[in-house]
Amino acid sequence: MRVMITDKLRRDSEQIWKKIFEHPFVVQLYSGTLPLEKFKFYVLQDFNYLVGLTRALAVISSKAEYPLMAELIELARDEVTVEVENYVKLLKELDLTLEDAIKTEPTLVNSAYMDFMLATAYKGNIIEGLTALLPCFWSYAEIAEYHKDKLRDNPIKIYREWGKVYLSNEYLNLVGRLRKIIDSSGHSGYDRLRRIFITGSKFELAFWEMAWRGGDVF
Repeated sequence: MRVMITDKLRRDSEQIWKKIFEHPFVVQLYSGTLPLEKFKFYVLQDFNYLVGLTRALAVISSKAEYPLMAELIELARDEVTVEVENYVKLLKELDLTLEDAIKTEPTLVNSAYMDFMLATAYKGNIIEGLTALLPCFWSYAEIAEYHKDKLRDNPIKIYREWGKVYLSNEYLNLVGRLRKIIDSSGHSGYDRLRRIFITGSKFELAFWEMAWRGGDVF
């Protein structure tokens, strides 16, 4: 039985993902013990990151031919609907505004992560660009599954509602569609994809650490 590309990528990044699952920010967020100010900081940074991710997806879409182009545009639209619009609502619930998010200066970790995604989108081929985005999409789904029991008992409503997004059929469908495009590509340069995916996974871990510290370590 042929092993799918994304399954190999996930297997090769297992040690990084274990650290993500057990990161104190993630654990406290899902258990409901995370200080709200830490969550607010994270939301403002993550909103900016999601805008960068959507830009990268738009760049990748512009390289594709029909019908893949249409599929990627639809994927970008659904990402905006599922995650970005949810964050706009989340900002209001946290007594923050869209202007607050737009005016927030990205940390060095956040900026470097967005630069990595955009550079891969511009310089790489379509599959390489999508592989740079996959750790974010996929890890959030796996984090939610890993901590779903904690989420169920989470006493903080805003944390429960945030986490439920990543267990929703709409979000899991997004992840599945992205994986399917990569798996069906027949891309022969696995080592290149592996480096990209592991780099993206390391950035995911660094992002959680940045959120935990409330900024860069420099």
